[in-house]
Amino acid sequence: MGIPTSVLKPPRMATADERAFVTWAEAGDSMTARWRSANGRPAPTRVEVVDDSLTADEANRMASQGIAMLWHGDFHNARQILNAMDRRVGVGKKKVAGSPADEFYRYRQSRSHRARVLGLLLIPLNPGPVVPLRRSPDIQDTVAEAYGAIGEPSIVSLHELVGAIGAHEWRRNGVYVDALHGRIHPHYGTFFPTRSEYVDLVAAAALPSDTLAFDVGTGTGVLAAVLARRGVHRVVATDNEPRAIVCAAENFRNLGVQDRAEAVLTDMFPPGRAPLIVCNPPWIPATPHSSLDSAVYDPGSRMLFRFLNELSDHLEPGGEGWLVLSDLAEHLGLRSRDDLLCAIESAGLKVMERLDTKPTHPKASDRNDPLFEARTAEVTSLWRLVPR
Repeated sequence: MGIPTSVLKPPRMATADERAFVTWAEAGDSMTARWRSANGRPAPTRVEVVDDSLTADEANRMASQGIAMLWHGDFHNARQILNAMDRRVGVGKKKVAGSPADEFYRYRQSRSHRARVLGLLLIPLNPGPVVPLRRSPDIQDTVAEAYGAIGEPSIVSLHELVGAIGAHEWRRNGVYVDALHGRIHPHYGTFFPTRSEYVDLVAAAALPSDTLAFDVGTGTGVLAAVLARRGVHRVVATDNEPRAIVCAAENFRNLGVQDRAEAVLTDMFPPGRAPLIVCNPPWIPATPHSSLDSAVYDPGSRMLFRFLNELSDHLEPGGEGWLVLSDLAEHLGLRSRDDLLCAIESAGLKVMERLDTKPTHPKASDRNDPLFEARTAEVTSLWRLVPR
């Protein structure tokens, strides 16, 4: 079984608005460069040139006024200023939230504010790609993965670039997955499979068939790879993000399951029917603040409810749908168990079995995490669903 060559072409990376430019004054001249954001952030409108003489307090004051700072100094000094700004963000009196949902929204507002403030420290990026600053690192691979080809002078957020550098290291080193006895290499913009409990559920549940399975919203392809390793003869993994499709296909090749698993760029279900359809949708019904948030946040539970409503139309007779879902949203007061059960019933489905497990990731035991109470109560489940 071959994978369509059109699927394997590297995705065309671009900003949310390709017409976006950044302008600033330098030595009496008006300067312009392309604005690039792999995370879909808008271009800043007020930009001033700064250098190594800038202090952290001055940077914090400028950021609080919405002024973006284009760095013309030493790269490592810029990193230090960014770290100092990070320490200052959110310092102040903490308000007591009235409910878990209030605490969650405060947490998200705080994270959004932090990203907005730290995103105002900018650096130039020239074709090559190179950062034309003293002591700048070699970031060619990082930039290619996050932004694509750089053919003209550009401006990027240092905070975003630092995140892309970290993502490049994750991709290079990979994440070891016990159920695969191998590593998954996440690409920039795909969800890292660092929480093993949901993977272990798919690795342990009884297969209704080993002929064909669909993995809807595959991301890195980890669940599709697990099914292929379990002996499913053909697995069709879908995603609507080109980055995810390239990532999944690469992981299939690295794991040696490319003859069983294929990655297809499509919205939700592929054509046809299957005896097993797996979906691990974003767990939190909230609005993404950036493009990278889409792997975690599902506004109004749209993907979840769409999977349930369309599942029967894509199952073979006697087939099963596996919904892999955390109940964190329930403990945060964002979606009730009744909401989920009513959605399952309204879709003409019934629950054959539910397999539960407790998360073991570090945040589940971190008392300093703002969502600690909800995380300690969290359960991740695999719901085995069939038509009524």
